[in-house]
Amino acid sequence: MASALMVWKAMTLAVRSESPIVVVLSESMEPAFARGDLLFLYEPDTPVAVGDICVFKIKDKEVPIVHRVTEARTETKTGQQFLLTKGDNNPVDDRGLYNPGQMWIKREDVVGRVRGMIPYIGMITILLNDYPQLKVVLLMSVGIMVLLSKDEQ
Repeated sequence: MASALMVWKAMTLAVRSESPIVVVLSESMEPAFARGDLLFLYEPDTPVAVGDICVFKIKDKEVPIVHRVTEARTETKTGQQFLLTKGDNNPVDDRGLYNPGQMWIKREDVVGRVRGMIPYIGMITILLNDYPQLKVVLLMSVGIMVLLSKDEQ
């Protein structure tokens, strides 16, 4: 467990993102990404551009969203960047997903930009979240394997 945590922390530092890996949870980005695809993120210092696929978080909502930037504006006085996003498979932009009255997301809401992916490997995570009894079965199986394994010295 400690090794996994160290690898995770090293990845967050290397790609400068609080969440270097995410799983696509819906079909909103098809055909680019399918439900269950594992995405690798990075966070460069450059402004987000139209066409970038970003993972962003809406304030007071837990689940991050993976969508494409369709419009980007920069305020001239402050240099703050505002973004409008949309899922490739969605008929309308994401303003309905933002908080009430929110028309844009800010650049600081972006967790990272997609750099690569592994298809469908994240289905394991989705299945474990959708069916909590699978977690119990998995933990019991590991426990039984540990008890039954012979430690030869």
